[in-house]
Amino acid sequence: MLQDVIELDKKYYMNTFGDRLPVCFERGEGMKLYADDGKEYYDFLGGIAVNALGHSHQKFIEALKNQLDKVIHTSSLYYIENQAKLAEKIVTRTCADKVFFCNSGAEANEGAIKLAKIYNYKQGRDRYEVISLDKSFHGRTVATVAATGQTKYQAPYKELTNGFKQVAPNDFNALGSAVTDKTAAILLELVQGESGVYPLDEEYVKKVRRLCDERDIVLIFDEVQTGMGRTGYLFAHQWYGIYPDVFTCAKALGGGIPIGAVCAVDKIASAFEPGDHGTTFGGNPFATAAGLAVFKIYEDEDLVNRANKMGAYFAKRLNALKGKYPDKISDVRCAGLLIGIEVGAERGKAVFDALFKHGILTSLCGGKTIRLAPPLIISELDIELFISELDSILKGME
Repeated sequence: MLQDVIELDKKYYMNTFGDRLPVCFERGEGMKLYADDGKEYYDFLGGIAVNALGHSHQKFIEALKNQLDKVIHTSSLYYIENQAKLAEKIVTRTCADKVFFCNSGAEANEGAIKLAKIYNYKQGRDRYEVISLDKSFHGRTVATVAATGQTKYQAPYKELTNGFKQVAPNDFNALGSAVTDKTAAILLELVQGESGVYPLDEEYVKKVRRLCDERDIVLIFDEVQTGMGRTGYLFAHQWYGIYPDVFTCAKALGGGIPIGAVCAVDKIASAFEPGDHGTTFGGNPFATAAGLAVFKIYEDEDLVNRANKMGAYFAKRLNALKGKYPDKISDVRCAGLLIGIEVGAERGKAVFDALFKHGILTSLCGGKTIRLAPPLIISELDIELFISELDSILKGME
């Protein structure tokens, strides 16, 4: 079966992913995925920080089935009960006053950028520049590629959308020098996930917040990957204790059902008026039913607190392994259950491939960092399994 799928993929699907890992999953349960040949895998990547509830969570599946029996999609021409209730869930738990739902993280970031620009436009100011950081990742649309601070993603699509510039992370002088009277927004990932899990310094973020207050620049936090409990707090900015004007969310918000959100304080959110922005699918009854189910399960199972505790336990065990193999693990970077294990470019691919061979799903960032973003339902036994497998792999490497 796998070979048939590979042949169909090569024949009919655009080659944007190249040769993927040689596996096709047919079902999942909890932390585990099962391939079509019956082999069992442990999902320590969580669909790239999406499957926070694990796989086939019974209460989540029941909520989706219940909504399927009612209505899937209407349109934004009509009021949508689930949409309003999910917006309330986010607002009552964060610094946001208003929410707009879309379909993905990239769309959410696009929406946030548009919101920052129209806010300045309606203030009568000619501001259009957006400053982001080197090594950042904000999406694959034309504008979010321009915001992404990685040449490999930008090079094929030049000329890029005007007005975007990047500066080095944690270098406040560089950021300050980049700000002009045309600066509309500063866009930050509090933890740069795609480049290898690099948290920003708290003092740096505080200085950026003060700068934005002084210059009336819109501060946007991209929480597409760090949101929904990933860092041990519902959103990473709550971990930092520093609050944005706008933040974005996606990935785990829908538990695997596509949904994104632009969340903003009233001062900025009010810039969007009827006709200024919109969506066909965003926030439809089915997607927002998924989001409501995710929140309910988070509350019932205390998953944000669990992520905090399991993240601390994982960090402790990984740092112990780093002490055992100081020549093979150069760094361990953790933000709750968003984890980067730096093993070096000379062995990164080998470690990644060995983990996969042992039935452990991860991702490889920059050729040198093993990234983990497991479901928040993870247990100490699951963590010990990972530690044991990685220990065995490193032990066998010269």
